[in-house]
Amino acid sequence: MASPEAWLLLEDGNDSNNITNVKPLSKDMRNGGVRTVHNLSSSSLRKKSDLVLLPKVRAPIFRRFLDHFSEVFLATKLSVLFVAIPFAIVAQCRHFASPWVFALSFVGLIPLAERVSFLTEQIAFYTGSTVGGLMNATCGNATELIIAIFALIQNKVDVVKFSLLGSILSNLLLVLGSSFFCGGMANMFKEQKFDRCLQKQTDVNLLLLLLGLLCHVLPLMFKFTGQSPQLAAVAALELSRASAIIMLIAYILYLFFQLWTQKPLFDAPEGDEAAGLPEPEESPVIELWAAIVWLILMTLAVALLSEYIVDTIEAASNTWGMSVGFISVILLPIVGNAAEHAAAIIFAFKNKLDISLGVALGSATQISMFVVPLTVLVSWMLGGTMDLDLNLLQTSALTLAIIITTFTLQDGTSNYIKGLVLMLSYLVIGACFFVYKAPLNANIVETW
Repeated sequence: MASPEAWLLLEDGNDSNNITNVKPLSKDMRNGGVRTVHNLSSSSLRKKSDLVLLPKVRAPIFRRFLDHFSEVFLATKLSVLFVAIPFAIVAQCRHFASPWVFALSFVGLIPLAERVSFLTEQIAFYTGSTVGGLMNATCGNATELIIAIFALIQNKVDVVKFSLLGSILSNLLLVLGSSFFCGGMANMFKEQKFDRCLQKQTDVNLLLLLLGLLCHVLPLMFKFTGQSPQLAAVAALELSRASAIIMLIAYILYLFFQLWTQKPLFDAPEGDEAAGLPEPEESPVIELWAAIVWLILMTLAVALLSEYIVDTIEAASNTWGMSVGFISVILLPIVGNAAEHAAAIIFAFKNKLDISLGVALGSATQISMFVVPLTVLVSWMLGGTMDLDLNLLQTSALTLAIIITTFTLQDGTSNYIKGLVLMLSYLVIGACFFVYKAPLNANIVETW
């Protein structure tokens, strides 16, 4: 395959192997602020995608299209799952049973979520460190956000709350727990420690998670103040909207803290510090215009499959004998975070818990402080009534998960027992929602 610099050739019809007119990448474009734990997790699932017959294609435009296609669809270890996407569309158009549509859409979203992350990284190479960092911070959980918006449009507020809660829980307990467990088993006779900078980063993330928890607890407390249910619901909704704005402000300040004032704390290790890991690419592998076009197409595909999932989730729940709460809290988060889950475990096996921890806490913080409040404001704009009241059971699960994670990370060390406890905690919460059979939207009350 041609070198990355070959993508910056002048559009003069030259062969891609001729690099006499290469526009070299500037230092800012090469580094681009994309050497973060989020992108390292994405790069761990890539594979070489050279096409044997590509050099024999004479038409430059067609050859370039094939090269882009191979990078987007074949350069990932999840490429085999792409086949589920056309099957899901056919199943929907041919009116197959809803559980089949749900299952195929569920599987098809897994590689799409990883490719959205990859394309965002490619665009960040050209936009520089600031814009690239902002794109990673806002597009990292695009799949969860799109599913939430379609659920809000159909007034399935509980599905939104369940799925976003599940994303936070899976990152804090399942991803972090499996990383600690695998890392501890691979290094059973060595104590794994976090460096000082990572401990400071962890403290910031946990503080933001506690702030988000506070914004969930207070609306819940209105139910126990002695007010009528109608007054309590209105007060909780108004407080939730105000809290959502405050949470978004806090997240923006967190981005400023992460991308400018304290940027070294959040950068992934360079060079020899990442020993044992595949070296991340220092240049883009596709052109800017191609990355933008493919990102739009991938996002549209995510939106289509998300609509299928929201439409069929209740039918799948009835057919499979699983509650909607269990599907939303346990199964749906696996879709949006599958690539990050796998990558975190891979890095833990290679004794790079710094990256695993950054992936888990970073994603949980983004869901809690950006996606959740944004869905509250989107619901407000759509005339909906979504608030931050997760009910007593969900809020308790979130509270205990944050407390367990905080105690696990307080001494800056890791072992397989800590990982096992986190995974068992997730298993208990999963069992809880498996037997939880409350109907959807049971708590929605019309506002004045």
